Amino acid sequence: MFAVIKTGGKQYRVAANDVLKIEKVAGEVGDIVEIGFVLAHGEGDNVTIGAPFVDGAVVAAEVLEQGRAKTVIAFKKRRRQNSRRKRGHRQLLTTVKITEILTGGAKPAKKAAAKAEAKAEAAPAATLFTAPKGKADDLTVIVGIGPVAAGQLNEQGITTFKQIAKLSDDDIEKIDANMPFSADQIRDWRDQAKELAK
Repeated sequence: MFAVIKTGGKQYRVAANDVLKIEKVAGEVGDIVEIGFVLAHGEGDNVTIGAPFVDGAVVAAEVLEQGRAKTVIAFKKRRRQNSRRKRGHRQLLTTVKITEILTGGAKPAKKAAAKAEAKAEAAPAATLFTAPKGKADDLTVIVGIGPVAAGQLNEQGITTFKQIAKLSDDDIEKIDANMPFSADQIRDWRDQAKELAK
C-alpha cells in the first residue's frame, strides 16, 4: 500500500519502511509521529483520493534523526548602487522511517521507544555565551533578526549589539553548529552590529 502525504508544504509518495527527509517535525529520536495530511492512499488500481485529505487516514513514522540541510546562499546586488547582501539559510530537517499507513481512524501499533528515566535533579542546559549585565538591546533592529531569532539568541546569552560586534570567527562557527543560523548570516549581523554599537 502507498500513500501521498503533505508536510512542510511538499508532497511525498510513501510506503511502509521508506526512509525520507522532511522539514522538521517535533519529536525526539525513536518517537512515533503521525502525519495526518494524507492526500491519497491505496494499492494497485484501488486508490482513494481525498478532497483535499482522506478522512481517518494517517501515516505513522519513526523519527530517526534531527538535523539540518546544507547552507543555501542568497546573494542580492543592486548594480551601481554600492549595495549587496549575502545571506545563508540551513533548513531544519527530520529523517523519518514510515512504519504504517493507517485508514479508518486506526491508531499506530508501535509506541514511542522507551526513554531513559530522567534524573531527580537535572542540571539546566548550558548556554553558549554569558549574557552581560545591564539592559539588553533590541536585536530586531539588525536586518535579518526577527523576534523569534532574537529570542533564540537571548536564550544563548547574546543580548547586545556589542556582543555580536565582537564575535570571533570561532564564536561564529560555534553558533553555526548549535543554532539554526548560517555563518554567512552571522557575519552579516556582526557587520551591522559594529555600526550600531558605536
